[in-house]
Amino acid sequence: MKQYNTIKAKYPDAMLLFRVGDFYETFGEDAVKASTILGIVLTKRANGAAAYIELAGFPHHSLDNYLPKLVRAGLRVAICDQLEDPKMTKTIVKRGVTELVTPGLSSTDKLLDHKSNHFLAAVYYGKENSGVAFLDHSTGEFLISEGRSEAISKLIQNFQPGEILISKPQQQQFKESFGDRFFSFQLDDWVFQEEFSRELLQKQFSTISLKGYGIDDMPLAIIAAGACLHYLKETNHDKTAHLTSIARIEEDRFMWMDAFTLRNLELFQTGHQQGLSLFDVINQTQTPMGARLLRRWLALPLKDLRPIEERLQVVELLKNTPEMAVAIADPLKQIGDLER
Repeated sequence: MKQYNTIKAKYPDAMLLFRVGDFYETFGEDAVKASTILGIVLTKRANGAAAYIELAGFPHHSLDNYLPKLVRAGLRVAICDQLEDPKMTKTIVKRGVTELVTPGLSSTDKLLDHKSNHFLAAVYYGKENSGVAFLDHSTGEFLISEGRSEAISKLIQNFQPGEILISKPQQQQFKESFGDRFFSFQLDDWVFQEEFSRELLQKQFSTISLKGYGIDDMPLAIIAAGACLHYLKETNHDKTAHLTSIARIEEDRFMWMDAFTLRNLELFQTGHQQGLSLFDVINQTQTPMGARLLRRWLALPLKDLRPIEERLQVVELLKNTPEMAVAIADPLKQIGDLER
């Protein structure tokens, strides 16, 4: 238990799955939560001369079945594996956390819907405006925006991030805006500093300035983006070579829809049993990338007439020349998820 307690102390906000032989074990409060969420048996084991500690576990080969349930319940999960063969040592087996999975960060296929992005978001509130960043670590997409708090709130409703990072001093402000509708995680205030965030972004993109990305005049959004990159490092998601660019979402280019409008239009979800959303009805895309792009277009309707007409012209062309549509669709069916 000494080894467990040492590792658990490094991840106090996460449920620790501790590999013991052929099982992942949880202890104490983690075990109580795991037994409730996963429906597994809660037992007790001796912990010292006159004490007991709760215990709950499952076979290690069942991790892919149980991990999604824990993450969807809003938990951060630290997976602690055996780092050496137990047969090769006469002392306690060396163990360490090999992955930290959160509601906004995961590389597990069973947690990723190929038709949807899996966004981690960060929000930073300024005096008048706010900044927001959306990062899909699985595809490399990195988007930011800055504007009035109302517009940023609508943007978050549209993107539906799996997890939102906020500064500890701004917890109450976030709760007033969103209540408990999103999983959130609080970071120390020092993370949300413009200079710190600029340095992280410039290092990530190997540049000396952010002007080339058209975001240099968005300090609040840059702060939010920096928080996302910092969180990747803190959660051991250190494979970031595919994060090569960042783009701004311009407020005046798109129509912003609030949660009430999204719900009533049934764009992505329907309140009717066995009902179909608009996305379900019109999604005839042949690749995961296409499905995610279509979802983005529905979430962010254009306001400029010219690009709208350009899209309609392409649709009309393919509708009037079905042989061309088939010639394009057939090869696309053979393409896997290139982004992921």
